[in-house]
Amino acid sequence: MTPARRSGGPSRRQIALALPSALLAAGCAAPHHGSGRPGDPIVLTLLSHYASGALKEALRGPVDEWNATHDRVKVRTEAVEFTDLLTTFMVRQAAGRGADILHPYCLWTGQLVRAGVLRPAPPELAQEIRRGYGAASVDAASVDGTVYGYPTEAQTYALYYNKRLLRAAGLDGAPRTWRELEEAAYRTTRRDRYGNTLVQGFGLSAYDDSTTVGQTLALLHAAGGTFVSADGRSTALDSPAGRAVFGLERRLVAEGASDPGVNVYQAFASGRVAMTVNAGWWTGSLRTVMGRDYRDVGVAPVPVPRAGDAPATLATGFLLGVNAASRHPRAAWEFLRWLNTEKVRARGGSTATRMSALQVSVGSLTGRADDMRALSGRGGDPNLRPFLDALAYAVPEPNGPGAQQAKSLLRQNIEALWTGQRSVDEMLRSVRRQVDQEVSRSW
Repeated sequence: MTPARRSGGPSRRQIALALPSALLAAGCAAPHHGSGRPGDPIVLTLLSHYASGALKEALRGPVDEWNATHDRVKVRTEAVEFTDLLTTFMVRQAAGRGADILHPYCLWTGQLVRAGVLRPAPPELAQEIRRGYGAASVDAASVDGTVYGYPTEAQTYALYYNKRLLRAAGLDGAPRTWRELEEAAYRTTRRDRYGNTLVQGFGLSAYDDSTTVGQTLALLHAAGGTFVSADGRSTALDSPAGRAVFGLERRLVAEGASDPGVNVYQAFASGRVAMTVNAGWWTGSLRTVMGRDYRDVGVAPVPVPRAGDAPATLATGFLLGVNAASRHPRAAWEFLRWLNTEKVRARGGSTATRMSALQVSVGSLTGRADDMRALSGRGGDPNLRPFLDALAYAVPEPNGPGAQQAKSLLRQNIEALWTGQRSVDEMLRSVRRQVDQEVSRSW
């Protein structure tokens, strides 16, 4: 469920080249809105990345419920893989074939707003969203203070650790400060007699944009730093907090406690990584993959530089919004309000919105803390609790028009640091030059 893009938004040339195949994938006919005959229902299309498996099945439930209980408006779902989602939004919009309801990654909100793809939420629904969701989720679904949709899947980042590996190293629990984190990483690292790493103390992952950048920004926020300035026009990494984060990561790699070339997703699940930072969606995957060994997994807040520092971490998420070109915006907002606001009876007798129940069913969260506490109460996975608590203090990703490209550029520079191609100073200079050009340019 976590985002996994390796490049920025599509250029006009990329849109032109991708257009034929994208239209074939989406179907050659324009989205079906009914026959137009009196009495026929409106048919809304909803385009998301819930293309397969548990996500596809989870979304089918409430959509089928809506269609069975509403005669005037029907909803038809369409899906593509996440890696194709942004390009599909842009290509279909350019061709006049955009879906009525869109489910984008919040990082893209500024880009989609600038391109005229997303419609602002009606004032009464925007107020409802501000009241019902945590600040990080609302900010992620907004641009310049304007709300563009209902926050859906919310991800916060925390420290995953293997209890068995920490106990074997003589450690009683998860580290709470960076000094404890670094010490635990060195103590849990194990090598064979030839010097080959058997267990990494701390997993730094070069798997994709979201794992590479996400874990770094989670540590950065825990140190009180930010990726970009308050006005979004320049980077803010060249700060004491930024230098501390990159110094920590560089030391972990140099001392052999981290190997970014190893797939942390596979290595942690097989007991070959003692600790790593990742988002809450991973708990559901680990439960499935690890089976009984999942009992060795613990989750704790992201360590802070010094004891007593206020907690902070990264928040990412998705939103459900309405296409600016939809012919039926009122009907689309009506469906989204039903899905994201109306409370229904959920598992264990608790009440929650349909979207919150959907997310919990696949091991995720929404930004509605009241729903999450009701749904994750008795019998829930205790490892979800730190992610739920973090909704109160997490910092959303900056989502300006150049956010996706800025994230990809930051990833490239982080990896150059990890592999020794650049020092901390060289890496920061490179980030300032490349990312500042992206976020400061006129759109």
